Amino acid sequence: MSNNQSPWSAFSGPNLGYVMEQYDLFLQSPEEVDAELASLFKQYGAPVLPTSTNSSTSSSDLAPNNFGKVLNAIKLADAIRTHGHLTANIYPLNDGPKVNPKIDASTYGLTDQDLREVPVSLLISKAASNITNGLEAIEHLKSIYTNKIAYEIAHIVNAEEHAWLQDKIESSAIQNKLSPEDKKQLLKRLTEIEGFEKFIHRTFVGAKRFSIEGLDSLVVLMDELVRQSDTTNTKQVNIGMAHRGRLNVLTHVLQKPYEMMFAEFAHVPNESFLPKDGSLEISEGWYGDAKYHKGATFHSQSGLTLKLAYNPSHLEVVSPVVTGQTRAAQETTNVAGYPVQDKNAAFAILVHGDAAFPGQGVVTEVLNYSRVRGFQTGGSIHIIANNMIGFTTEHFDSRSTHYSSDPAKGYEVPVIHVNADDPESVIGVAKFAYEYRQRFGKDIVIDLLGYRRYGHNEMDEPLVTNPVMYHAVHKHPTVREIYGQQLVDEKMIESNEIETLDESVFNDMQKAYDRVKELPQSTVHEIVIPAAVLNGMPDVQTGVEESKLAKINEELLTWPNEFTPFKKLEKILKRREEPFNGKGKVDWGHAETLAFATILQDGNSIRLTGQDAQRGTFSHRHLVLHDAVTGDELTPIHHISESNSSFVVHNSPLTESAILGYEFGYNLEDNNSLSIWEAQYGDFANMAQVMFDNFISSARAKWGLKSGLVMLLPHAAEGQGAEHSSARLERYLELAAENNWTVANLSSAANYFHVLRRQAIKLKDESIRPLLIVSPKSLLRHPLVGASVAELTTGKFEPLIEQPGLGKQVDKVEKIVFASGKLAIDLADKVKDGSSFDHLHIIRVEQLYPFPAKKIEEILERYPNVKQLTWAQEEPENMGSWNYALPRLLDLANDKKVTYVGRIHRSSPAEGDMDTYKVEQTRIIEEALNSI
Repeated sequence: MSNNQSPWSAFSGPNLGYVMEQYDLFLQSPEEVDAELASLFKQYGAPVLPTSTNSSTSSSDLAPNNFGKVLNAIKLADAIRTHGHLTANIYPLNDGPKVNPKIDASTYGLTDQDLREVPVSLLISKAASNITNGLEAIEHLKSIYTNKIAYEIAHIVNAEEHAWLQDKIESSAIQNKLSPEDKKQLLKRLTEIEGFEKFIHRTFVGAKRFSIEGLDSLVVLMDELVRQSDTTNTKQVNIGMAHRGRLNVLTHVLQKPYEMMFAEFAHVPNESFLPKDGSLEISEGWYGDAKYHKGATFHSQSGLTLKLAYNPSHLEVVSPVVTGQTRAAQETTNVAGYPVQDKNAAFAILVHGDAAFPGQGVVTEVLNYSRVRGFQTGGSIHIIANNMIGFTTEHFDSRSTHYSSDPAKGYEVPVIHVNADDPESVIGVAKFAYEYRQRFGKDIVIDLLGYRRYGHNEMDEPLVTNPVMYHAVHKHPTVREIYGQQLVDEKMIESNEIETLDESVFNDMQKAYDRVKELPQSTVHEIVIPAAVLNGMPDVQTGVEESKLAKINEELLTWPNEFTPFKKLEKILKRREEPFNGKGKVDWGHAETLAFATILQDGNSIRLTGQDAQRGTFSHRHLVLHDAVTGDELTPIHHISESNSSFVVHNSPLTESAILGYEFGYNLEDNNSLSIWEAQYGDFANMAQVMFDNFISSARAKWGLKSGLVMLLPHAAEGQGAEHSSARLERYLELAAENNWTVANLSSAANYFHVLRRQAIKLKDESIRPLLIVSPKSLLRHPLVGASVAELTTGKFEPLIEQPGLGKQVDKVEKIVFASGKLAIDLADKVKDGSSFDHLHIIRVEQLYPFPAKKIEEILERYPNVKQLTWAQEEPENMGSWNYALPRLLDLANDKKVTYVGRIHRSSPAEGDMDTYKVEQTRIIEEALNSI
């Protein structure tokens, strides 16, 4: 029973005795008990004697054989709660899927008189005083669950949460009661929303704007969420949405002036209309983007900040970016240990399309991590801007589910459907959703059901593909007209006031456009890349004094007495003492930990996430230790001295796209945090390619957004088969331009130490850019990769490393080989000290992009007799860095021959077995080292 009250309280005397006899029979032979009664026994257990006879609604007067009718009445009430949404009036065009939920009394064999005899308390736990019998209770439930708001909460498992939702719904608290003045203000708001669209439609004929019309109440809904934020002293609201209705939200929710928007349509500069009080921030890249992809930041007088995230056309991919921004806005990171999260400080509004919500997997990725400790934000408010169509595809071809919101139910997220033509109900739902988030810290979905007045864009003719729907749309009044007539019927306004208000709004917009027309027409947009970008990352000395490193190392290896380490791991980690005692080297994972510790001491927080990131895919990191007895976690880096910044490493869900987008968003919001995402294997990043393409590689050029995100993609051919060999390095080099990021394939733990420190130092600098490293696997512990302590105490990141022992006899060198990553170490392992290789020099290209051409040119000038430049790689010829490097080497070669050594063109990145791999790898090494 949905109201969590036991049905047994309905019975006393002979009735209760009969039920108890039936329960005894149920225990012996359940098949002999009436199926309906048996289901109640399964759900509620044994019937119990009433604990009190002092009930305001006694059931003792029930006829002795009425228990079946009582049970059926309870079932009817539950059916209304569970299935009432199927018959609710939530579709403005009355075009929703038709289902008969069978929630009438006759289905359960009940008459009105039967229901009158049922106590109210058995049907509604906290009924209003004006509900005096069971019939009135059922009628009340129908009025609640089948009107213009519909509820789906049956899937909520937590009893307290379910009871709160049900009581709130059935108390009629969500049915919004507006004052006369509020109603008039609402009509004005709807007039502004519609008027903006009509003005653009008439003034800029044929221009794309992806109109909000048919879902005008989306702005009303957001307005209310913003108002609610002010009541709880929330500091920031982050909004993510695609292009539908975006211009209206920018104008009315983010307060972007009409003049700025009209100037963009008129192709004239709009900077002069930017508010001088600093309340609005607009960011622009040198290459720009369409107006319906742009975002903004608005600072209200109350102290609340609203941010609408910049977003590409690819639907739904902005949601993880926005939730990452929200988590960063909630966290305080200027203290050692874990960051401190205040879930009330910020929250996310995520607006989805009705075709995209069930259609795009990133939606469920975001829902999945919504309560995971490393990624939760205390609940996002999801709004499905549901116009019942995706481009030209109607709902019956768009999904397998009844509602577009149905995927959310698998994550125990409440779903509220509301008719977008009832703006008062929309406001009530917004308040309810906000209160739910505040109380339970969970996501909630508002399915805002409307329609789309025009085609996908305003140049489409939807009657071609969707004639039935659009004949209905063209006959349907706008929500402004509907609500205006409602206020006339309620005697709030006169009918002529509706037209007067519409004309006034139009005149205001015309005045704004007249101011725009005073500006001269602009010339072609001039593309000017900032000097800080063109100049590249400056050299930074990143060495750390040995005494400091030694102290950090000692602190990292000193654990509380009560902590019981795993013995085998303890032995491995204690070896990290040896480099500071003159033995051995600092391997990759050790260098990374030391870099992290020094970064924390310098005042930058660190956030590292990825699948198995705490331990590391290859068991090389171990930043979080587990007590061998209790399982308790210990993060030693939290306890180093002189740290005033937080550190956290989270194992992420088995998700790439949403988690990478989340970390990008976190770094955008907190530019003092070194945010790092590690793929379990480099090819796992294939699942996140949209984030690399649409955001990370191009956000600065399009939108002027700076990011220092670090991405680690394990990469190398090691005979383990095709799928985990290649990080698809070629893809990131193909995207490389305008100094948009740094792409590195490192062969030195010291270089890794220095590049991490450089990235952290430059986080707030104009020169900052993302750092993508195709990181090692077998090289993690290779002695030729390891660093001496001295290499960490001096120097900086080196884009090139000349192979020690080679190139000493300058006149004899005829061939220079360029290699990166693991192959560079394979070659180094082969040449040893360089004897017998006087003809050869090897240059390890640690930084592939930006290509270190000047440094290479300086090396080439030292070797006058070089005849051949060879690019060696282990990837197939059509992959890896060869096609990227070739034109750059040709620019440097003069008359020198440029050759390639590596695998031939292949459709798969690596061999499927170890033996074949070894043969081919040996050939590549030998061919690379051969004399001309």
